[in-house]
Amino acid sequence: MSMGQWAKDLGMGVRFAFAGGREGWVRALLTAVGVGLGVALLLLTTAFPSMQSVRHEREEARTDFTYNGEVVKQSDASLLVANVDTEFRDKDIRGRALEPEGPRAPLPPGVEKFPAEGEMVASPALKRLLESDGAKLLRERLPERVVGTIGESGLIGSQELAFFRGGDDLASRIDGGRVTRIDKFGDPEPSEQQTDPVLLLLVLVVFVVLLMPVAVFIAAAVRFGGERRDRRLAALRLVGSDGWMTRRIAAGEALAGAVLGLGFGTVFFLIGRQIAGTVEVFDVSVFPSYLNPSPVLALLVGLAVPAAAVLVTLFAMRGVVIEPLGVVRTAKPSRRRLWWRLLLPIGGLAMLYPMIGQGRDNGTFNEYLVIGGVLLLLIGVTTLLPWVVEAVVARLGSGGVAWQLAVRRLQLSSGTAARMVNGVAVAVAGAIALQMLFAGVESQYTEDSAFDTERAQMQVSMSSDVQLDQAVARFRETKGVQKVYAYGEGYLGDRPVEPELSAEMTVGDCAALREAAKLPSCQDGDIFYVTKPGDDEYTQKLRKQPGLKLYLDPVYDGEVKRKEILWTVPRNMKEAKSREDMSGRERSGFLITPKALPAADAPALTGQAYFKLDGTVPDVYDRVRTTAAAVDPLAYPMTWYSTSTSNRYGTIRTGLFVGAVCVMALIGASLLVSQLEQLRDRKKLLSSLVAFGTRRRTLSLSVLWQTAIPIALGLVLASAVGMTLGAVLLKMTSTPIVVDWTSVLSMTGVAAGIVLAVTLFSLPPLMRLMRPDGLRTE
Repeated sequence: MSMGQWAKDLGMGVRFAFAGGREGWVRALLTAVGVGLGVALLLLTTAFPSMQSVRHEREEARTDFTYNGEVVKQSDASLLVANVDTEFRDKDIRGRALEPEGPRAPLPPGVEKFPAEGEMVASPALKRLLESDGAKLLRERLPERVVGTIGESGLIGSQELAFFRGGDDLASRIDGGRVTRIDKFGDPEPSEQQTDPVLLLLVLVVFVVLLMPVAVFIAAAVRFGGERRDRRLAALRLVGSDGWMTRRIAAGEALAGAVLGLGFGTVFFLIGRQIAGTVEVFDVSVFPSYLNPSPVLALLVGLAVPAAAVLVTLFAMRGVVIEPLGVVRTAKPSRRRLWWRLLLPIGGLAMLYPMIGQGRDNGTFNEYLVIGGVLLLLIGVTTLLPWVVEAVVARLGSGGVAWQLAVRRLQLSSGTAARMVNGVAVAVAGAIALQMLFAGVESQYTEDSAFDTERAQMQVSMSSDVQLDQAVARFRETKGVQKVYAYGEGYLGDRPVEPELSAEMTVGDCAALREAAKLPSCQDGDIFYVTKPGDDEYTQKLRKQPGLKLYLDPVYDGEVKRKEILWTVPRNMKEAKSREDMSGRERSGFLITPKALPAADAPALTGQAYFKLDGTVPDVYDRVRTTAAAVDPLAYPMTWYSTSTSNRYGTIRTGLFVGAVCVMALIGASLLVSQLEQLRDRKKLLSSLVAFGTRRRTLSLSVLWQTAIPIALGLVLASAVGMTLGAVLLKMTSTPIVVDWTSVLSMTGVAAGIVLAVTLFSLPPLMRLMRPDGLRTE
């Protein structure tokens, strides 16, 4: 067969699709919509690497801290930067205070000029938030006047909350951490992180699981209206075409729908890209310009989708005999064979088996085996489901009229029903496997934070020039604060500059000190030395040398010079036993009550306050943050959590959630299109049944049963395959197998809910199709 004949036959099919009357172009339109939804998600996926890369580049470009330990000297090109990050109702807000030291100081990306003291440049999202009615506490915390907005180049997402405000006297507060001096933005020595084999496995499986349902939906979409199309093709046999020519013409019709679907998909993608710039999913937002598909991957999608449409159509028609006087499809259909359908999941397990027990100790996982094995297992769902549906519905017995109508329809066209729910089953199987894998390895990337969240729920770090007792008084007046434990913290050294030996100093009232050590007795004016197992000998040596002069807050390499402050080791100190404080660490050195500290020594100490809060008070955390900002503009509030999660693991998990939302949206939309196509195909049958007296409620219930039975079987199969795949992936990571039943039930519940919603949305069109004019024919 020459290529010219192929092209001629495919071209004839394309003409039939668009010039074959209302029937042809309606089918082409439905196919295009179904394919377009899948293409849009594929284009979004091809744009994902670009999005991640741009976000990372933007984050790197605005880096404002030095990591190499070198101190930038003051000049007309230097800039003082203070980290003033905050939170508002669990939303992170990136904040920086800026103080240029000369006319050539570097501007941060996205900012046209430095804000003066009392002024602020905010991101568009933060500006909208500050102007909203529910942001009173945040406005009190950020009272500066907004004089401009941060441009796109200075933000990593359209919904990011960020601001730059004018700073004052930041030079005296340089500590090499939260306040520093820079002469340019950007990380001069970006480091490459080592790839964790388990995280790489997670990424690979996430991509396969999210993309596989898309491919299944596209394959199902190009077969819309197959029964009516085959009946029309019988006329071609009557005028002399052979069987293969007829199949190629049918493939041409599918090709037309697929090519049109590429156009629809591009439009859907462009619309979705604009919408993506206005929403935030799991605290992730993007600008539309971030979502630029890779040209190579986009070209691959453009070639693969039409080619798949032709191949799927030819494969689907292998068992259809189109004769001049009709189509032989269901006149004693042969039973589906099971043996070859089992080969796919067995082959997938065989590909994954060599990596069982590898964990992260034996190098990275073989990417090709992982992708191939997971693909074969998920494709196995699509091949096994038609057999399962056929085998089960063939044995279903009598029931009500609606049940009998549904069962008979499924017995006649179980393959069509299975195709409709294939994508759902694949998505659920992959999601269950991923949930099991994430739940299994979560403990490897999540650790206890050591914070005692029963004793305190927040911590605020304050500058050394803050009057700690006055700050504590204001915190205690804050609504929702039950207890405040405040400490002045510093270090003692044997030399004023670069000391070789140092010891801790902690100042606090008796109640606060009892949270940090076991005291024999305590009253204001006491001084204690702390002993603990394995304590350093220096502290024990110092307590035996009363009158020894030590330097408080010594200067280390890279820090600005400060006034020397001497502290004398006192006599008659009391011994205190160490204990874990609220932050989970054991203090050492000296514990001092306020009256025992000379007034001249106070400026050398930084303030730390720990809070026990009443969680029933609305916005109690934001109330504390607002008070902290009033006490010290450079205060650093921190909310405590009992566990902490690896950033990279958290990023992958967030990516899964975002992708799952997109796939679930595609599932719902594609199912609705598929349902409408099937109803349209049965319009005459439905009208005939109504004309013979069948109640509309009965027909509506039969449509529900026709969807519910295959989806129930699909979810059972998906659960079995998903748990099998999840168990294998856990064995590959050397993790004990634990079935996360909550995730299994939640995923099946979500899928069932989507099917129910699609059925409800299809009821209004169903009612219209039951009208008497559905009997009209031409």
